Amino acid sequence: MSNDYYLNNPLIHQDRQLANANSEWVQSFSCTEMKPLIICRGPIRKEAMDVFEEMGIEHYGILLSEKDSIVYQNALAPELRKLTDPNRVHRVPDYTGVDKEERDVRIKQIINIAKENGYNSIYTGYGFMAEDENMVSAMEKAGLNFIGPCSKTVHDAGLKDEAKRTALKVGVSVTPGIDNATAITLLKKHSDEKALLALVEKEQLPLNQEAFDAAEELVSKADVVLAASYDKGVDLYTIDELAATIAEQVIVMGRDYPQNRIRLKCIGGGGGKGQRILPNPSSFEGDLDKQLAQVAELAPSLVLEILNEVKATGQGDNKNVLIELNIETTRHQEIQVIGNGDWTLAMGGRDCSLQMHEQKLLEVSVTVEDLEAALTEAVKDGRDNEAQILKQDIETLLEMERQSEVFGQAVGLDSVSTFECIVDRDKHFFMEMNTRIQVEHRVTELCYALKFVNPDNENDFFIVNSLVEAMVLLAAHGPRLPKPQRVVRNIASVEARLNATNHALAPHAGGVIEHWSDAREGEIRDDQGISLHNPDTDVFMKYHLAGAYDSNIALLLTVGNKRLDSYERMAEILRTTELQGKDLATNLEFHYGLVNWFLGNNINARPTTRYIVPYLTAVGLLKEKANNFDLKHAYKQVCAKAMTGLRGKDEKAAMQQVLAQKELLLTRPIERLFADPHILSGWLSINQNNFAKSEKGQISWLKNPVQVLKDTYHFLNMDFNPESPAASMIWDHDHEVLSQALDFYAELENRLGITDFAELNAALATKSAPEGIEADQWVAVQSAHMGYQAGCEILSLLPFIGFSTQFFDLKVNDDLSIHIPERLTDEDLQAKMAKVLVPPPVAKSDEILAPTGGMFYSCEAPGLPPFVEVGTHFEAGQPLYIIEVMKMFNKVNAPFAGTIEKILVEEDGTIISKGQPLFKITPDEVVIEETVEEIQARIEKQTGEFLAAIK
Repeated sequence: MSNDYYLNNPLIHQDRQLANANSEWVQSFSCTEMKPLIICRGPIRKEAMDVFEEMGIEHYGILLSEKDSIVYQNALAPELRKLTDPNRVHRVPDYTGVDKEERDVRIKQIINIAKENGYNSIYTGYGFMAEDENMVSAMEKAGLNFIGPCSKTVHDAGLKDEAKRTALKVGVSVTPGIDNATAITLLKKHSDEKALLALVEKEQLPLNQEAFDAAEELVSKADVVLAASYDKGVDLYTIDELAATIAEQVIVMGRDYPQNRIRLKCIGGGGGKGQRILPNPSSFEGDLDKQLAQVAELAPSLVLEILNEVKATGQGDNKNVLIELNIETTRHQEIQVIGNGDWTLAMGGRDCSLQMHEQKLLEVSVTVEDLEAALTEAVKDGRDNEAQILKQDIETLLEMERQSEVFGQAVGLDSVSTFECIVDRDKHFFMEMNTRIQVEHRVTELCYALKFVNPDNENDFFIVNSLVEAMVLLAAHGPRLPKPQRVVRNIASVEARLNATNHALAPHAGGVIEHWSDAREGEIRDDQGISLHNPDTDVFMKYHLAGAYDSNIALLLTVGNKRLDSYERMAEILRTTELQGKDLATNLEFHYGLVNWFLGNNINARPTTRYIVPYLTAVGLLKEKANNFDLKHAYKQVCAKAMTGLRGKDEKAAMQQVLAQKELLLTRPIERLFADPHILSGWLSINQNNFAKSEKGQISWLKNPVQVLKDTYHFLNMDFNPESPAASMIWDHDHEVLSQALDFYAELENRLGITDFAELNAALATKSAPEGIEADQWVAVQSAHMGYQAGCEILSLLPFIGFSTQFFDLKVNDDLSIHIPERLTDEDLQAKMAKVLVPPPVAKSDEILAPTGGMFYSCEAPGLPPFVEVGTHFEAGQPLYIIEVMKMFNKVNAPFAGTIEKILVEEDGTIISKGQPLFKITPDEVVIEETVEEIQARIEKQTGEFLAAIK
């Protein structure tokens, strides 16, 4: 079979059957008696299947939603190519209900499936109900072994309000904020202990009297009453009442922190869902009181959005929303922690700062070993500022690890969890603990293994390289497991989330993957089985990215002896990955550009969570500038400039022939770079030391453009390969010309003993032949040099675009922070560049089209009035509708002002496609399109500026 690196990667696959060990002590930890039902989907489901089989667990099954098997064509769960026994596949309408009532039905259904089919344990991975306390408790009560933290830990650590209170008690630093909005709301209606008890009696609530009596503060007593209401499934407050309280508290908190934005976060959210950030008060007119009032006005609608997104609007749902200070310059770091209820152990960190809309994109390991190596290198090279930051990072990491263990101990952690923090220079704040395995857990397990040693014999031990395996061991043998030792596997690792998103990183549902190149050496590809080939023909099977779930397609990982190694290997994986299909949009090119941006600047840079949008804006500016060039016209002008100064007819004819012969050799890679600004960003980043711009604005090459051209073909994965299609590689005759040029310069540099391109140019400009070369031979060398360099000036168009858009002003400072030019933070420019990266569908002047596929909703929530109706006049920026794409609710605002004449979507919940007309409208202003003459004039102007910048 092909694709061996996907099927048998030794970094993630191994024999895990402890029953076959030579030691009786090790054998005693065998887990073959476990019979788990996997109730999650995505990459973690196939990973769990693989690990269970490697552990010798033969009887496992999976839950399968209709959306994974029936609703969408070609979207059949790819794991079924591996699990072919229909008796171990159990179908349900979906993995979780839309509200509490449906969720309770699904929990009962899961329990029945487990009981009727001989399963004795439940595995939830990182999906759906993994952190649902009610679900975990129900499984425990049913006698099923839950492979994950117990219900008490989920309650104490998983609920964000409870977690913050626990953290404060045990001395863990937390983000400033308000964690009891629901209790405050309740006390506004029932203002003392007597009133609370009267409410309990009226509603017949199952009050925990002991906890109520022990609570010292009235607000804590209110929390105990609320907990009883959730147990019974009744509401003691309305969403409107809660939203009003939150609006009031936003003003209170805004007075304490007038320079900061405020984050609203549902206690049961996760994965970036269930949170919104309010605008900075300074963005409004008036004094502080007026500014805060305007901020607070926005809170109620955001609260409703949050609760809808996490499906917490049902009767009896805990609707508490945290009100937190939004630390503006944060780095998002998290500590992997594991425990058995008696001991806890931190397993290093992960930096997840590279994210957008709370969705993580690139996750990087943070290990003491890597930081210490980087510190040693910085000190050696005299980079004092960088060394100081690295030293502080080591101290911060060690303290976060310590606090994660303290907190884990406080909540009785008996499985794996993640201690999430925000880091602001030399300070860090605990945000929350995710009481489940994380999507990015492999980043940690690739760096550290767990060594369990027999307390009676230090030579008797076993090593666990998988966190999924560790979870099973803890579920089966938790109390018996001794505290393990942390063992280094690799110094560094990195993970790129391959998502179904467009160039602006907005979800793009509905594409079909028709071809995906095989995994390469060193690549870990977690993709839920999409890359499992047809077992009969050994070919890739197409897969529909239906959009019923989140946008993730796969997790791509690799490792290294230091961070630089891991980034370089990731860049190579991304460079060689081929992913094609119908209506397919992914962030593959974004990741390639981003990783190369860090390689070209500094891989030890410390980006904040604010980095990605300005970076995208810079990439959009590259695209906007490139759109202003007609490459064929530009090359024609370069050729005309090259002909000036040539006198003889034969000389001109020869030069014309050379330039014509080289046109496609030079312009094909530029066309590729123009077509994808993310790849252009990566190219500019890693080549920024190969060219320079003079004070007069002229661009010169510090590296031979011929070598740069060769490297560019490689960068674009267009190296010559006789077996590749011509469209995807350098053409054979161009390859021959380029090879001759490279051989010529290699020999010339060897003969002259010169490798610096500027020195070589200067030497070639002298009339007299150097020692060892005949005069006529020197003339031939000079002519050959002129011919090989002819037309290469067109390559300067790439740095010209970089300099013109000030792309290089986005850079890493000496202290490893990233300088973000202020203009890249302008929200109007950001919105404009998002449209440059992904031009909206071409619409008639009287239509508004869907920007992407998804599910249409006309109103904020069921029962509320629609955003617009027939006859409604709307302003630019006013909400028109909501589109749900891959589990994210996106409010779509009007791009211009106008009046609704007709609504073309009849019902909420309707599936719409990209470019589909949604409204007939009458715009307030008629859009005037640019004429052909105006476009041509713009192109000629830009080309003229470019020609003036090259020698």
